[in-house]
Amino acid sequence: MASGSTTMGPICLVENKENQLRVNPKALEILDKISQPVVVVAIAGLYRTGKSFLMNLLAGQNHGFPLGSTVQSETKGIWMWCVPHPSEQNHTLVLLDTEGLGDVEKGDPKNDAWIFALAVLLSSMLVYNSLGTINHQALEQLHYVTELTKLIRTKSSPSPGEEDDSAEFVSFFPDFVWAVRDFTLELKFNGCTITEDQYLEYALKLIRAQNPQIEKSNLPRECIRKFFPRRKCFVFDRPTNDKELLHHLEEVSENQLDLNFQQQSKNFRKYIFTHAKTKTIQGNITITGNGLGTLAKAYVSAINSGAVPCLENAVTTLAQIENSAAVQKAAEHYSQQMAQRASFPTDTLQELLDVHMACEKEAIQVFMERSFKDDKWEFQKKLMETIEKKKDDFLLQNEKASVKYCQNQLKKLSEPLIEGIMRGIFSQPRGYNLYLEEMDKVEKSYNLVPRKGVKANEVFQTFLQSQAATKESILQADKALTAGEKALAAEHAKNLEAEKEKELLRQKQKEQEERLEAQEKSFKENITQLKEKMEKERENFLREQEWVLEHKLKMQAELLNEGFKKKSEEMMKEINQLKEEVQSNKNNWSSILKEIVSVAGGVLLGSLGGKAGKIIDGVKKLGLGIFR
Repeated sequence: MASGSTTMGPICLVENKENQLRVNPKALEILDKISQPVVVVAIAGLYRTGKSFLMNLLAGQNHGFPLGSTVQSETKGIWMWCVPHPSEQNHTLVLLDTEGLGDVEKGDPKNDAWIFALAVLLSSMLVYNSLGTINHQALEQLHYVTELTKLIRTKSSPSPGEEDDSAEFVSFFPDFVWAVRDFTLELKFNGCTITEDQYLEYALKLIRAQNPQIEKSNLPRECIRKFFPRRKCFVFDRPTNDKELLHHLEEVSENQLDLNFQQQSKNFRKYIFTHAKTKTIQGNITITGNGLGTLAKAYVSAINSGAVPCLENAVTTLAQIENSAAVQKAAEHYSQQMAQRASFPTDTLQELLDVHMACEKEAIQVFMERSFKDDKWEFQKKLMETIEKKKDDFLLQNEKASVKYCQNQLKKLSEPLIEGIMRGIFSQPRGYNLYLEEMDKVEKSYNLVPRKGVKANEVFQTFLQSQAATKESILQADKALTAGEKALAAEHAKNLEAEKEKELLRQKQKEQEERLEAQEKSFKENITQLKEKMEKERENFLREQEWVLEHKLKMQAELLNEGFKKKSEEMMKEINQLKEEVQSNKNNWSSILKEIVSVAGGVLLGSLGGKAGKIIDGVKKLGLGIFR
């Protein structure tokens, strides 16, 4: 058997003891560490049909899921094996081996139905394993598929008349593979050779007969065709005709197996590895390992409470966890990028705000890529608030760095001045002019210092104020100046100080305008990316609906061709209803989007508090028409 590295051995994911399901905390710990997208392949089928052996083949191991050679079922509950995906980089392959259905030792037959439903809900590809052929008996044994309408809900609060929402199953059910083991028939129909897939499709054709037994076997046929549009079939010879080897398959090397079985197994593995998709849920949301654990907990919790597992509820639960993580990831990205790109002190406030806006844009993108079902925009609002606080912290750091740098520069540049004061150089006649000349040298030298930052003027103004008393003292002590000259000098100094104050005020007003403009652009960026995300989600939704519509049209044509006119008409009603919904969405999308964005804008503005009014005015000027 092909070798394959594993991250762990099999572990029970969902325990089934005394007909009570329980998610294993240790399995959840393993899933919680898997941040990669997962491809989930589950296998279901009657007990003692070799399911575990097939799953070990996919893991590339002889040993793993326990194999049994007696009439007792070996696997209980749902077992999980996480291995690196052999062909999809940065993905984890999660293999789920389910408890055998129809075990005579079970007390409650409904337990089987829940196990089967969980396999469907958790997987992106479901393998159904059976022995012999696909005949009436095999189809009747797959009656679990007919019970899914009672065991799974898509909406938490369906509208009147929509209690049976099984028509939506097709949009999120896994792909279906039927593995027929110990197959001994020739693949021929009416004398012509057929493929395995054709064999499955012939077996799933509805049979016209007024016979309760036939009608009973038609029901699983119809459900498989309706719920699983992507279907595949594999037939397998017996692994070996040696009974002794069959009883110890975990110890058998690949070259000891039947040659046909080896090739069939190779084809099976290749198909699974290349066609099993990443696990997704409503809205094409990619599921990671920790997301899979969340879904398992939500579904099992619903079953144990006596309710029916609901996809919408599970998605909501998952969204709360994933959106919180998305906020954290985006905020971390912002902090990391700001730390890397910003060099303190920046020459101007705008320079730092430009870096901030670039980093914020990326952070919003990180959030948008990871978040989903943020219907009330509470998480996007939280991200805005978080980034705003982090931005303020960076602005403060920048100011402190500027103050420290400017003070150090001034200390060096003013050393001759301070030394002259201490030596009394300026205490002699004409000393005031000498003092002014020395101060002018300090100011000119200071102005030539590059990248002093946003506090350059304020620090120099503080320096001048610290020299005011000394300056006045030198002025008054200068005997070479008349009283009138001293008065004029004092007036000139006062006017100069006032002009410096005005310049400082103009700078602060300009910086306040720059901050407000940055907030306006931040708000606009949030709204723009929200609109882009909604447009993308709508495109995915319409593409999914078109695919569902295509599947239903195909099935309706098949039913009509097979002579089931009434069923065909019922399917046509579903098709027409879906067409109306799709068309309505297309026709009303523009007004719906505008209304949603307007409401979202109001929520996001709430994070800006009293600045919201000014932001709205600024947004209008920027051309974003959500408040027109």
